Amino acid sequence: MNYPKKVTIGDITVRDGFQHEEKFIPTDAKVWLSEELILAGIKNIEVTNFGNPRGMPQFKDADEVMRRIRGSKKIRHLLDEVCITAVTIREKSIERAIQAKLEGYGPDRILVMVSTSEAHHMKNSGLSLKDYWKMCEKYIPMANEAGIKVNGTVSTIWGCPISGPTEMNKAIEFSRRWLEIGAYDVEHADHDGSASPDRVYKYFSMLMDAIPQPEKHIVHMHTTRGWGLANILAALQAGMTHYESTMGGIGGQPANFVDGVPVAGTGSYYYKDPNIVGLVTTEDMVVMMDEMGIETGLDIDRLLEIGNTVERIVGRQLRSESIRTGRIPKSLKN
Repeated sequence: MNYPKKVTIGDITVRDGFQHEEKFIPTDAKVWLSEELILAGIKNIEVTNFGNPRGMPQFKDADEVMRRIRGSKKIRHLLDEVCITAVTIREKSIERAIQAKLEGYGPDRILVMVSTSEAHHMKNSGLSLKDYWKMCEKYIPMANEAGIKVNGTVSTIWGCPISGPTEMNKAIEFSRRWLEIGAYDVEHADHDGSASPDRVYKYFSMLMDAIPQPEKHIVHMHTTRGWGLANILAALQAGMTHYESTMGGIGGQPANFVDGVPVAGTGSYYYKDPNIVGLVTTEDMVVMMDEMGIETGLDIDRLLEIGNTVERIVGRQLRSESIRTGRIPKSLKN
């Protein structure tokens, strides 16, 4: 098999992972996890959403989380090498991120998002694709002017949980458009686990033919149907070098019920059982890559310890197999 010998792993547990939880994760826990992941070697971390907390109360502490991470003595010596991301789907959240940056605690990078499915995009953003592109053409230069990088995400590449099949060529077109209007990098997202390994390989091969800059592309896979790591392997074979994931494989659609209170989220869940969603598991992906001889630059043993604590934070057993089975021994036992 042909695959890269070195990759970059970003962790998005504190944002994407916790946004699907139906209980509020304490601010102290979010800060602790951010610190621990950075100490384990994570250099790309997504920590909050600057959107309206009425719809997503999980992020009502967005400013405090950002301020405390910036002011943390535990990781102060590492922050210059770390890129901290916040999600900013609409105008007010982008403006909020820019203001936070001007005040000295804002994100290094923000994330804006389009879906190749018009129905999914409207549900996620409240705007048509035409109007959203127009908004981004205005706001990306504003963010860059403030010293903030912008990630342009493309979703529903392999299928839409609302409308069904989608065209992969459209995602290639959208990826090119993101870079043309000033995005720093592009996240390629299977947000509901629709992707199969053959189509993952086909898509990223198409992408490398169209935009042969692997450092500009991030692989974001869910494992709703259990294919997550198979899809990661397919992406590796296509030459992709940048990945993101969550501890324990948690995450997905924003919760519509938090601490016993119904909230907007993004509406009804896509699946009857909300617990079946989730991203590829950071712990398992890193252990797998290590066994393949792929360098991640991460402290794997520390990540497995963190994984155990994340289960205690959310209050249930998660999807990581590696925190229970451990790593494969590297030498014979006496």
